[in-house]
Amino acid sequence: MFRIVLLIFLVPGLAYTEPLAIRAIAANLTSDRQQSYSPDNGNHSNPEGAGARVLKALKPDIVMIQEFNTSVPARQWLNGALGEDYAFMREEGAQIPNGVISRFPIVASGTWEDPELTNRKFVWAQLRLPTKGDLWVVCVHLHSKGETSRTTETAALAKFVAAHVPTKAMLLIGGDFNARATNEPCFKELAQAVVIPKNPPADGHGVIFTNAPRNRPYDWVLASDPLDKTTVPVKLAGAEFPHGLVFDSREFEPLDQVTPVQKADSGVPNMQHMAVIRDFLIP
Repeated sequence: MFRIVLLIFLVPGLAYTEPLAIRAIAANLTSDRQQSYSPDNGNHSNPEGAGARVLKALKPDIVMIQEFNTSVPARQWLNGALGEDYAFMREEGAQIPNGVISRFPIVASGTWEDPELTNRKFVWAQLRLPTKGDLWVVCVHLHSKGETSRTTETAALAKFVAAHVPTKAMLLIGGDFNARATNEPCFKELAQAVVIPKNPPADGHGVIFTNAPRNRPYDWVLASDPLDKTTVPVKLAGAEFPHGLVFDSREFEPLDQVTPVQKADSGVPNMQHMAVIRDFLIP
């Protein structure tokens, strides 16, 4: 009788890992008059809980969240919306604060001054991934009053990134840009740090616009070149969106596969934005 012996040699210090899937979402999803998030109350009767329901259904790994006020303590709200294993950071002392929510540990975070606004800043976080390298995330909520202001803001942001984020790092910049068109000068400034996609995320009808009437490209998830190259289609409820997804509960089908979202959630009073989703697969 012959016995076959298989010997496996592991090289010390060499990690063997599977590709890392990351879902990133831009979320300005408040539907409260006070620009704050309320919990989903379980029976879906509170329109103010729509933002929590959308996030719970979409299962993000990273959220660049705007107007991050909560009607209950933030930790309590996050536990109910996404779970206790998510970390978060939120700027302090802002009227409508920006924040970052992450399934991965946040090892450093802070703010950079917005040159046009006093009620919020640019928020950044450095995330520790289980694969090699860290991921930097920047959450923004740009000025709504004019493209000149947005150009000034993004020029300043590009300088902050160049000064503080390592060259060729994996980087996300996302949030509410308040852009009126895809060719605004602010995107030229942002192109110094991230890739501006020729084909932005869209809904099932190919519509890229993200405000409530669906006629302006307000919200974006942008990635630096090393991360952008790992983009994969968003797959949700049996459907596939090659460039990412603008999620509108009023038109998404089949909605019953993205519980606990209700059909009216993207159109409740004071809901001014849609969630924007991009997926990445890091080797």
